[in-house]
Amino acid sequence: MGAFIADFHIHSRFSRATSSSMNIESLSREAKRKGISLLGTGDFTHPGWLAELKEELSPRGDGLFEHQGTLFILTVEVSNDFHQGGKSKRIHNLIFAPSFEAVERINRILAKFGSLEKDGRPSLNLPAEEMVELVLEISPQSLIVPAHIWTPWFSLFGANSGFDSVEECFGKQTANIYALETGLSSDPPMNWRLKSLDRFTLISNSDAHSPTRIGREANVFSQPLDYSGLIKTIKEGDPTQLLYTIEFFPQEGKYHWDGHRKCGTSLAPKEAKANYNLCPICQRKLTIGVMHRVEDLADRPDGFRPPGAIPCKHLVPLVEIISQVLGKGRDTVAVETLYERLTHSIGPEFEILLEKEEDEIAQVAPPQVAAAIIKVRQGEVEITPGYDGVYGQVRIKAKEEPPSQMELF
Repeated sequence: MGAFIADFHIHSRFSRATSSSMNIESLSREAKRKGISLLGTGDFTHPGWLAELKEELSPRGDGLFEHQGTLFILTVEVSNDFHQGGKSKRIHNLIFAPSFEAVERINRILAKFGSLEKDGRPSLNLPAEEMVELVLEISPQSLIVPAHIWTPWFSLFGANSGFDSVEECFGKQTANIYALETGLSSDPPMNWRLKSLDRFTLISNSDAHSPTRIGREANVFSQPLDYSGLIKTIKEGDPTQLLYTIEFFPQEGKYHWDGHRKCGTSLAPKEAKANYNLCPICQRKLTIGVMHRVEDLADRPDGFRPPGAIPCKHLVPLVEIISQVLGKGRDTVAVETLYERLTHSIGPEFEILLEKEEDEIAQVAPPQVAAAIIKVRQGEVEITPGYDGVYGQVRIKAKEEPPSQMELF
């Protein structure tokens, strides 16, 4: 596969609610299975994780680091918790850094605004605008990217503690914001509906908390790049270098529609508005989802595409496709065995999902699995949208086969 795939936003085991196997060894091994060339380290502000990164990663001298053939770039997600305009704001941002020396300078500054030891994603009593200024002052080659910009909590446009524009959040530092992370519950076409976002490069990352989740969203570059080349490409949104992003079907994200998890209530934005954004069962306030916020802020119709926009491809992870076809849980031995067989015999997961022909896949896997992979590639899926922390359900429009035909697999 000629493409160079990067996932910049992950977490280490030092972050809350993460797998204990989120270590460099496991991440490197899983990246190879998936066909990911470059991973963000995540969590570089945490002293324990930073010590491991220094011990286990070999610097290449170009701003990237290597472990057993997998490349890493120094990144962290931070939570900016502050008040602005008399309201509480919580915004998550990604920081990219060019070296361990830069990381140490950044950490010394950020430690003044919150504990870096408590969580791999630290909470900082620091306005987002001020943080951008401080970080770039001590590390001009760094890059700040607002994270998962539409989720209801902890995001730039979040319904609960966000803003209505990039400028409102970052003020005079808006000129130093070049890219936005779409998050699992939105995709580029949803963001294209806001004219004000045209100048920003849209990137997609997994925000993985366990090794098997890396790459569920990612960025596809035309060739390997060093740190400065990657930052330049992201800043400029160069479509000859950043070819496309790999996306969840956004409806699968756990905050796509409005809803109330306790009552099992899921509503499209129009339905929620018609009910005054209240749960029709208990009459409490709904969690306003990503699609609702997009509709509120959009100034373009659904389906609009700006000239020169970097395209995207929607995929379902291979393990989920296998799970659906076999009718077994994604963590079962049968699903893992077939996943291993496919990735060992044919190639990394992304090659299988994006490139391999159906007949080649069918030589190793049941033909129903091969057909389902092609169905997903063609967008032939049915989706029940996620809401209020509940992931959506994607069903592949594949012909159901009698269980007896699948027993050999």
